Amino acid sequence: MLVQLLSHTPQPEKIVAAAARLCYSDAGIDDLLSAPAQQYARLIEKILSLGHFSVLEHVSFSFGVEGISRACSHQLVRHRLASYSQQSQRYVANDTPFPAIEPPSIARHSQLHQRYEVLFGEIYQLYSDMLAEGIPAEDARFVLPNATATKLVMTMNARELHHFFALRCCRRAQWEIRAMAKEMLLLCREAAPLLFVNSGPGCLSGRCPEGEMCCGHMAEVRAEYGT
Repeated sequence: MLVQLLSHTPQPEKIVAAAARLCYSDAGIDDLLSAPAQQYARLIEKILSLGHFSVLEHVSFSFGVEGISRACSHQLVRHRLASYSQQSQRYVANDTPFPAIEPPSIARHSQLHQRYEVLFGEIYQLYSDMLAEGIPAEDARFVLPNATATKLVMTMNARELHHFFALRCCRRAQWEIRAMAKEMLLLCREAAPLLFVNSGPGCLSGRCPEGEMCCGHMAEVRAEYGT
């Protein structure tokens, strides 16, 4: 899996702080943007503690992701407040054995691992034979499984990213999207540490929101995410 931060709103923390100050000040935009860094650092800390997340919608982050399964991308697009551009199986035909993602639980089981590889060999051979016989890629793709690797570009605003990290960094999230979410969070913290310092699974800021389904390892989770 490869996760890259392709771009983000320039000076995201300054933009968020200016938007927050605008709500409570009659100062002009230029004055709001010229505030010293230590001032908007305090302001961002305050608005995050108060849950004033609407101002985070003014900044966005774009990621490039490669080497995730279609099973993972199907979960990802459930986050509707985002933009996605995904490699098409209709227009991009696999003329070499397509890469497939193997869950660690299968990889650890030698017999099942071997059967997994054999199955994908058979699937690819059928797919390849279909293309050779003139079957359009948009129809041949019907045999491709959820494990087929994909790549995409996605853009989310900072508010939606907080929501995304709360759900997908949780240990109850599926392992693949959880690994992707953690990589995204680390990149966001590097680019805008004030905005994402306390972002992560829901239990970082209080009781576990999973209730009876809690993983029971809140202390470990908090240590993992540095809070």
